[in-house]
Parts: sequence; structure tokens; C-alpha cells
Amino acid sequence: MGLALTATGCGGSDGGSSSASGKGSITFWGWAPGYEDAVAAFDKSHPDLKVTYQAVQPGAKGGYQKMLNAVRAGNAPCLAQVGYETLPSFAAQGALKDVTKYASADQGDYQSAAWQSVSLGGAVYAAPVDTGPMALFYNKKVFDSLGLKPPVTWDEYREDAKRIHASNPHRYISSPYLDYDYAGLAWQTGAGWFGVQGDAWQVTMASAANKRVADYWQGLADDKLISGAPMYDQAWYTGIGDGDIATVVGAVWQAGVIKGGAKSGSGQWAVAPLPQWSEGAGQVGNAGGSATAVLKGCDNPEGAWEFAHWLGTDRDAFGGLVEKAALYPAAKKLLDLPQLKGGDPYFGGQKIYDVFAAAAPQVNSSWTWGPLMTKTAADLDDGLGKAWAGKGTIAGALGGAQDKTVSEMKKQGLKVAE
Repeated sequence: MGLALTATGCGGSDGGSSSASGKGSITFWGWAPGYEDAVAAFDKSHPDLKVTYQAVQPGAKGGYQKMLNAVRAGNAPCLAQVGYETLPSFAAQGALKDVTKYASADQGDYQSAAWQSVSLGGAVYAAPVDTGPMALFYNKKVFDSLGLKPPVTWDEYREDAKRIHASNPHRYISSPYLDYDYAGLAWQTGAGWFGVQGDAWQVTMASAANKRVADYWQGLADDKLISGAPMYDQAWYTGIGDGDIATVVGAVWQAGVIKGGAKSGSGQWAVAPLPQWSEGAGQVGNAGGSATAVLKGCDNPEGAWEFAHWLGTDRDAFGGLVEKAALYPAAKKLLDLPQLKGGDPYFGGQKIYDVFAAAAPQVNSSWTWGPLMTKTAADLDDGLGKAWAGKGTIAGALGGAQDKTVSEMKKQGLKVAE
């Protein structure tokens, strides 16, 4: 991260010389189910490098603030679980350690979009763990009852939306998408929100490419083809279960969300490739995913990278993460894990991970997250919530979030390209 891309940095020492590879001790903070077991397995097989795992609250629920406070105090762990969307915020605050010299040889192990997400301003700060390639979850029972096949293009999706709502006024093609779920819709098209130009940030949420995506979903909302039930609300789960919400455009981890919250829909749902803006385009968005970041002050960056790389690439360890946390691997060699090959009864016995395995290499790798995503997402959601309710537009929400983000970036001393 160049100096101009960094706000007022976190304090604390950038500590000490690195230990020899594979030796010493490091501490790792995270919250994903299965991480503690993975660390225990690593320690058993790597007696010269001791990793101590400490569970913290999920990032947005206090974990990230705890990490930043520790960096400022000079007592941060070497490693921490950090979502891809939050890494630039940590970098902008000077909270990460550049581990490029240890990491660069392993770049080929990962899907390109995941590697892009941990590479900022020419430096590598983290090892990818999981990703969120997107697909179309659809209620096959509803589609079959109307003689519909899963849509191949977004134009077909719109026509299906009309047919579905016409068949039952309480039935809708989908529901409102907010923050990072909405970002995945833009990501598919390459309609980026942020970029880096020289030593300055670019903010492009209100671009023509983004307006195209916004206007498409605005049209569905204006025609009353989108449910009013917010995602993850009980009304949403009820709609998923009874067929009143017929699709979810979402990442691989949505499978667990749907199964856990809408048990009555079991056997009715299936997964299809993401509809395309033009048939055969082969473009996919991503939503979610996290990395193992090396924090400022780590005095054993080589050992930290060794464990971070192992966590995301070891077959046995990651198999456990699939089972315990429904994580989907960023490492290319793990896409054939046996845990990703079985049929799922909820989805009619379909081998749903096959759809995501095909989607993963198609994820657009040009996406960059901004340095103030917590605020950007909150401002965007304020506008999107009003837009989906008919009190504004999606394009207007993006423009408003861009203006507020640029203002805050300048306030914090971040350079912004005009």
C-alpha cells in the first residue's frame, strides 16, 4: 500500500527480525468454526512452529476493533481472520505487514480473484482461505409448476419474474439485496466500486457500468416483482420455505443459510449457474470470503505465512472447515475435496458444489474493495433500503454512498483521484 493510500497509521512497533522458517511461535485470532481444530492439527504435525488460537467475536461484531486496538497497543497477534472486504481498511490504517517476499511463490496455488483480494498496492498482506462464487438458487418446484427452466440470461430472469408473479400475487422472483450481496451483482459485470490509480484511490460506484446493473434491478422493483421481505429476516426465510420467494442470487455459503433457516423448503430447491448479461459470457460475481492476515508487529512473518498458507491449502484441514463452517476453498487444488462432491438432500440430491466449482474460475478478478467499507456499506444500505421501498433509486443509493465515501476519505487524509 503506497503512503498516499494509507490514512493515519496504527501505532505500535513493526517488531523484530523474522524467525527461521518453521520455528518459533505465533498467535492467531479468528472466529470460524473449525479453526481451533485446524490449529491443533497443524501443531501436531509441525512441532517446531507453535500456533496458539484465540477465538474472538466475528469481525463486524467487535473482532476487527479488537484487532486494531491490539495493533495500536503493540500487542497484536501475528495472524488474524479478516474478510476480503475489510483488508483494504486494515491496510489504510497501517495495520498489516507486507509478506510479499514469503508469499509470492505461492500465488499460483490460489484462484486469481482470491489472490487479487489479498494483494493491495503491489504488496501481499494475507493468505486466501475461502471464497464466495455466486450462482442462482431457485425453487425447482415453483419453476417446474410453471414449465420454466432456470434462466440463462438476466433478460430471461426478468421474464420468469413476470410469469411467477402472475401465477400468484404473493409470489416473487426474489427479494431486496443489500451491501455485500448487492456488490456481488455488480462484481459479475466488472462494474467495480473502487480502484487504485498511481498513489490515489478511485471511487466508481456511480459509473455507467454500475448504473446498468442498478437500472435492471430498479426495473424489477418498479414493476413490483421483488418481495418486500429483507434478506435474512424471518419473513424471508418463510418465503424461501413456502415458495413465495422463488430465487436467491447468492454465494456458495447461502446453501447453508437457506437449509438452516427454511427447513420446510427441503427437496424443492436446486442450484443453477448465474444468469449472464449476454448468453455465454461466463462472468461470475463473488460475495464473501476471508483471509488469514499478517498484522503489523508480527516478529515471525515467515512462520506466520507458513501456517496461513497451510490453513488454506491443506486437504485434511480444509475438509474439516467445509464440514464445520461450510467454507469454500480459495485454493485451486482443493476444489475436488470429497466433502464437496456429495449430493445434498435439501437440493433434491443435486451435487450443488459442482455448479460452484465451474463458477469459481469465472469470478471477475479485477474487483477492489475500498478503504472504509464499514462506512461505505452502511451509507449504501441506507439508500438501498429506501430504494427497494420505492422511496428513491438504486442508482441514487450508489451515488449517495460514493459522495459520502469520498468525503470521508478526504477527511481522513486519503488521496482520491478526481
